[in-house]
Amino acid sequence: MRIHFIAIGGAVMHNLAISLAEQGHQVSGSDDQIVEPSKSRLKKNGLLPAALGWFPESITEDIDAVILGMHADVKNPELLKAQELNLKIYSFPEFIYEQSVHKTRVVVAGTYGKTTIMSMVMHVLKKLGKDFDYLVGAQLQGFDSLVKLTPNNKLILLEGDEYYASPIDHRSKFHLFHPHIALISGVEWNESRTNISKEEYFRQFETFIDTITTKGTLIYNKDNTSLREIVEDTSDCKINRHGYKLPEYSINKGVTYLHQGEERIPLQVFGKLNLSNIAGAYTLCEWLGVKRADFYEAIKDFKSSIRYLEFVASDNESVVYQDFMFSPYKLRTSIHAVKEQFPEQGLVTIMELNPYDVVDKNFLDQYRGSMDESDYAVVLVNKEAIKDKNILIGNLEHDIKHVFNHDNFTFLSSVDALEIYLEQFKSLGFNLLFMVSPNHNSINVVSFSDKFFKNY
Repeated sequence: MRIHFIAIGGAVMHNLAISLAEQGHQVSGSDDQIVEPSKSRLKKNGLLPAALGWFPESITEDIDAVILGMHADVKNPELLKAQELNLKIYSFPEFIYEQSVHKTRVVVAGTYGKTTIMSMVMHVLKKLGKDFDYLVGAQLQGFDSLVKLTPNNKLILLEGDEYYASPIDHRSKFHLFHPHIALISGVEWNESRTNISKEEYFRQFETFIDTITTKGTLIYNKDNTSLREIVEDTSDCKINRHGYKLPEYSINKGVTYLHQGEERIPLQVFGKLNLSNIAGAYTLCEWLGVKRADFYEAIKDFKSSIRYLEFVASDNESVVYQDFMFSPYKLRTSIHAVKEQFPEQGLVTIMELNPYDVVDKNFLDQYRGSMDESDYAVVLVNKEAIKDKNILIGNLEHDIKHVFNHDNFTFLSSVDALEIYLEQFKSLGFNLLFMVSPNHNSINVVSFSDKFFKNY
């Protein structure tokens, strides 16, 4: 096939382009901005466009498929030319479905946890020597690409999300996969992260369940109240339903043990979210024919590779972790996980807030009391990120302190101030948790960890 990518520089798009080129397809692409690591990877594989920009003259009638990325818009000149020529235009999930129509499709979805569960399942299957195709949303340890799509594998694992498939296709991506087996890790509506109503957001997952093939299987987290209600509202679907719950566990000397009857299985991850994700991953692997003993032997050496309670460094019995911060719920659960894992140690939690989010009172109010379990709470709002002269750092500081209402609270307005704070803090007997935003992050976690350890 001759395949052209509009917006080839995207994380998934460039990985898919490379995968298709490796299979022998004739692949071309364009973009008006390509950054690392996409740029180097495309260049290595001979797919880097000769020039940045959009070139409608490159869209010709002999193209079999155009794959449209979200970075393009509806008036993109190449898209308009492809529509004029009546070429077949795909979103990447639509194209992947067409290429996997004869495979067993497994889709993992959920507001949080889907990438972690995907990484757990992929880790187990790889350790057991099972080959499979996949699409995942983050670079995982042990896997070179976000996409593997071959003509021969009979199984494909797909991470599915609820966002638009493409600029011209406003269906949710995970509505296009039609899974034989689907897993939903949990559903949580967050007003600050979505511009649709709670009812409409939940409806995306109801529709996803409706897309499961007849006599297919839904695996779902029974501990999530919202998800249970969604599953009950879709009871007319003729599918198998298999719920899972948080497993029993214990913690001894900083190691979490999963209970399986009399057996105690040591893990290299911790926290209730990780344990719930393991329960989901096990249930999914069980449906794929993996034996119980094989799964638990393989999961023993699984490490978080996507910055969920990810180990950064340790010194003098103090440990530093980093975690992505998507919501107040995630902040609370991550703080609780570290405190539960190390009950004899104090905890310093540092989080960065985007100043343009903080000016929204509804956004900020959601964080009320969310750092109560941490012994020291630090919030960074980097004044260098403020371009609007009407936003006053003093007003932000007052509002933030009022919301968090923490006895040991520190507000910082610069990276330099954070550096001084860490150098002066006596770290002996304390752990450190960085809650970093995937979109607005000024924190060099490794460098700041060294400063934390210096003064003990």
